[in-house]
Amino acid sequence: MTVAFYMDVHVHRAITAGLRLREVDVLTAQEDGHRTATDTRLLDRATELERVLFTQDEDLLAEAKHRQTIGIYFAGIVYAHQLGVTIGRCVQELELLALASESEEMINRVEYLPL
Repeated sequence: MTVAFYMDVHVHRAITAGLRLREVDVLTAQEDGHRTATDTRLLDRATELERVLFTQDEDLLAEAKHRQTIGIYFAGIVYAHQLGVTIGRCVQELELLALASESEEMINRVEYLPL
């Protein structure tokens, strides 16, 4: 199964739109009714839906590290610093991850963009 993404609240809409134009499976936290959810809840929700969370929020990296340390399962995170990668590059690399990876490969992992 290819990777499906759950987009954090603060991800630029152009990234989501670009991925959808490339037929990548994405769902935003806003569309899912989680606009005001905590970081912990967003990661839980992405995991419930078997989607990898894409975020540009460094706080989620700490949450992922915590879960990795104590062995709490999560579906995976892809992180890109807001100033470290362009919108276009995010779209290209997320599409690559979606098409070239399997959901199972992302479990309990954090992947950083740019690749």
